[in-house]
Amino acid sequence: MDFAKGISRRSILQAGAIAAVGASGFVPTRFAIGNTAKVKIGFLLPYSGTYAALGEAITNGFKLAIEERGAKLGGRDIQYVAVDSEANPAKGPENTNKLVTGENVDFLVGPVHSGVALGMVKIVRETGTITIIPNAGAGAATGPLCAPNIFRTSFTNWQAAYPMGKVAMERGLKNVVTMSWKYAAGEEALAGFEANFTKNGGKVVKQILVPFPSDEFQANLTEIASLKPDGVFVFFAGAGALKFVKDYAAAGLKSIPLMGPGFLTDGVLKAQGEAAEGILTTLHYADALDIPENKTFRAAYAKAFAKEADVYAVQGYDAAQLMVQGMTAVKGDATARDALIGAMEKAVIKSPRGTFTLSKAHNPIQDFYLRQVRNGQEVVLGVAEKALADPATGCKMG
Repeated sequence: MDFAKGISRRSILQAGAIAAVGASGFVPTRFAIGNTAKVKIGFLLPYSGTYAALGEAITNGFKLAIEERGAKLGGRDIQYVAVDSEANPAKGPENTNKLVTGENVDFLVGPVHSGVALGMVKIVRETGTITIIPNAGAGAATGPLCAPNIFRTSFTNWQAAYPMGKVAMERGLKNVVTMSWKYAAGEEALAGFEANFTKNGGKVVKQILVPFPSDEFQANLTEIASLKPDGVFVFFAGAGALKFVKDYAAAGLKSIPLMGPGFLTDGVLKAQGEAAEGILTTLHYADALDIPENKTFRAAYAKAFAKEADVYAVQGYDAAQLMVQGMTAVKGDATARDALIGAMEKAVIKSPRGTFTLSKAHNPIQDFYLRQVRNGQEVVLGVAEKALADPATGCKMG
């Protein structure tokens, strides 16, 4: 797969070609040998399966940000090494080791899947590899498993779902069915929604969990119809979200308001078509966000890759912005670890989502928008939650 499709040949040569793991490549990456050493960045992202499009968008967004900033990090050229995570938690530790010990990368960027993230962070906590999570929302990664070298430029699963709990009650949806795949991301998202929903007086009448990545929803939809809830809150993403929304409409359930974190429609809205009409979501980004940074970013992304940007591309873009700020502060010396981490902790990211900073646990403190699909477009209705920070329960940075 050509992960850099649409970027000019010149920029690829500047940035350094993607090296396949195990292939011969540039070996001496230590800064000590001078500015001629390339900064080695490892991508642990899905390039096949359900989440392939997400991995590609993150990679594209990351490279776009680097390209816009001179295709260098702290004055040094870059070498990329990509490993397909396959969104497979069982392979998470092995694939992480390919990059941090086998390839000795200076930075690790990934993953998408929360289950993969849990295996990954256990290793990078030991190796000290500076890691930026551009998607996976697993709470533990910046909770009990937090570490000074682990950063996130996306969201936590709790954070993305929490704001909708209050929105549902404000809209009179007092009895709700929740549903997700049975894995860390889904269960944490449902817990985030339920915490705010029940706090405001709502009742979850049924929680439905289906095996990941099953997209056989018919029996569950029949059960939802029989329960006759006021609303349904779900966590699905990628191809699973596409199919769920279409199946939900086909089952005749559109009279029951459907809600979820924005991943329910992001990246798949066009393919969902009429089935997505009316869906309410909360997310830290919206395609139609009316701020200069977003308009500039979307135009640049469309020009570079001949496709529209989405939230995953934004998260990749911001992972690179965070890395650039850190490496600029240390003048390219990736071995100046404490100074590099300190600069990253203080970063102010002027993102297409709106400007954000990082919490003590290294999570974004960011606004969450209420969006609704109207006439096939994601319309921003307003801010559902301002400057929301994840509680990061269990994080001790000592």
